[in-house]
Amino acid sequence: MTVRVLLLGGTAEARRLASLLATDQDLDIVSSLAGRVRAPTLPVGEVRIGGFGGPAGLADWLAAERIDAVIDATHPFAATITANANEATGRLGVPFVVLRRPGWQQGPADDWHWVDTVADAATRLPALGRRVFLATGRGDLAAFADRDDLWFLLRAVDPPPPPLPANRVIVRGRGPFDVPGELALLRHHRVDVVVARDSGGDHVAAKLTAANTLGLPVLVARRPPLPDVPVVTTERAAADWLAGVRHQPS
Repeated sequence: MTVRVLLLGGTAEARRLASLLATDQDLDIVSSLAGRVRAPTLPVGEVRIGGFGGPAGLADWLAAERIDAVIDATHPFAATITANANEATGRLGVPFVVLRRPGWQQGPADDWHWVDTVADAATRLPALGRRVFLATGRGDLAAFADRDDLWFLLRAVDPPPPPLPANRVIVRGRGPFDVPGELALLRHHRVDVVVARDSGGDHVAAKLTAANTLGLPVLVARRPPLPDVPVVTTERAAADWLAGVRHQPS
């Protein structure tokens, strides 16, 4: 019997998982992307782009599409879709698991300053620096829009929407990034503090190594808490979870 799976994606882990599951002919995988990037890197197989209309809309879609299981492999800071998926699957009794890469681990030589939210990071500046590499993603830039006393380096795949800081330079880029490139970027723009989210993984971690090399402080925003759901940290573990769901008695 074919098992239909919704894979909430947009991350490298989601793409790798889609490739792994595509080898099983008894699985029908639908990958869902939020659609915030104009030209996203697509996974193998069927892809759906766009929102669902909150938990009620997602529940209706799951029922209409006869989805048997949902795997959330979205970004660690995509808290809204995770909460919506938890509520929607709970309404329908659909098995749900979250695939999350481990967070970054601070080393003894790292000058990290932890904050609960990106907005909290905005209030900690300029005590730690005035030329800021704001590496938080486009969704959090508004928290810094009124900091006219600071200069910001922003990096995004697509041009970020307003509101934005007045004193800024925007560079376009898509990871993964390497340490030599990050060192050159920080030096060229004379950055003296980095703001980042605890995204985890190697995809964008080079900026932290570069900051450590240059002795720069880093403001790190903690991840939003996950709902009380099963969590795995690797694609193989997510595939094993799905295998267990498939073999549960109906």
